[in-house]
Amino acid sequence: MMETGIPGPKIMKILLIEDDLPLLESLRRILEKEFEVETAATGDNGLFLAEQNIYDLIVLDIMLPEINGLDILTTLRKKEIEVPVLLLTAKDSVEDKVRGLDRGADDYLVKPFEVQELLARIRALLRRRGAFKPDGILRYGAIRLHLKKQEGYVNGFPLQLTEKEFLLLEFLVQNAKQILTKEQLYDRVWGFDSLTSLSIVELYIHYLRKKLSANGLSGVIHTIRGVGYMLEDRS
Repeated sequence: MMETGIPGPKIMKILLIEDDLPLLESLRRILEKEFEVETAATGDNGLFLAEQNIYDLIVLDIMLPEINGLDILTTLRKKEIEVPVLLLTAKDSVEDKVRGLDRGADDYLVKPFEVQELLARIRALLRRRGAFKPDGILRYGAIRLHLKKQEGYVNGFPLQLTEKEFLLLEFLVQNAKQILTKEQLYDRVWGFDSLTSLSIVELYIHYLRKKLSANGLSGVIHTIRGVGYMLEDRS
């Protein structure tokens, strides 16, 4: 199961968009204990990152320079980017909350807030999405992934996955029925600072297909020509 070399990145990825730099840094340090975190301090940079990458959740301040959080949220939803969004704001009126939820926010937290409440709301949103399982098991069809043990099963039969194979399958399961580019898969499993090339993604997709097929589950990882891959059971 274990591979030598630098450990892979944390698989759950959060984008934190906040213009208060001390708060941004403080939240980043806290969130990095459980998640992989990317940050942006302006609205335009935050929107760029949100459009270019796949995140499991976005923590989004409303009052931002250049583009405010509500406009970012509206743009993402119009482009059918359905990542869960937790809004942060100093405004506490019912109208502001309704406006944020109507734009497509999944939750709303008013500043100042307790860190434990923020973490609890993040976990709740991830559970709702399926990216965070309280029992430590991620499921899609016949696939079961035991996250803490990094073990994969199909219909109860072990897949005997390597570390990178497990991380790749985990990301595919978390984003089932969504097209993932080779660059996104490479970034999440190997990291862009890796010394390997992008072609490693194709090789590991091949490995996964063989192991899934050997356990009676073939044809669930689909190649999207010129783009990447998608996990979907069409049987």
